[in-house]
Amino acid sequence: MENPVIIFGATQLGRAAREIFDGNGNVVYCFLDDNKKLHNTEIDNVTVLGATDDDGYLKLIGKKCEAFVALDDNKLRKNVVKMLQDVRHVQPVNGIHNTSIIATSADMGHGNFIDQGAKIGAGSSIGNHCLIHAGSIIGPEVKVGDFVQIGAGTVLGAGTEVEEEAFIGAGVTVAGGVTIGKGARVGAGSVVVAPVKAGETVFGNPAQKIGG
Repeated sequence: MENPVIIFGATQLGRAAREIFDGNGNVVYCFLDDNKKLHNTEIDNVTVLGATDDDGYLKLIGKKCEAFVALDDNKLRKNVVKMLQDVRHVQPVNGIHNTSIIATSADMGHGNFIDQGAKIGAGSSIGNHCLIHAGSIIGPEVKVGDFVQIGAGTVLGAGTEVEEEAFIGAGVTVAGGVTIGKGARVGAGSVVVAPVKAGETVFGNPAQKIGG
């Protein structure tokens, strides 16, 4: 990637993204964040120059800079992605840590965050704008939809399907062939051996539905 990167979001995820780009030899131009207290401060030697809707910096994207969205709130993430697509006519780039391992037969969309030590198996498909945290293992022929979050150390068995906007906490094990429905949430440390319906929240070993 020849152009420098503007990172949207200057919290922990933004710092991790900066580390990824720096490790890959890419220049990070700046952070943009809506927290005004962060403006004109430095995070890991990169300045927070303004808000995520600051046109003075947005106009650089697609011409002189690339964009990466480091916001872990899905609603905010989707809003910024839509703005970049509609206003700047660009897709955010992928941020892939240089210690991650991705099978040559796997495929991936745009704007994904793949942290250190993550492994993606043969024939797997990762959608767009997903957050795949450190040490996650995505087995062969797994399908992951758009805007999915997968916590650190989680293991998805072969043939698992995770539908869009699902959230899987840290240290979760999902048995092979199980489907996690759209917008479902799986609590940290859970062991999932049966399908999780859309919008459900499950937790435990074996994972059980909680709440209404």
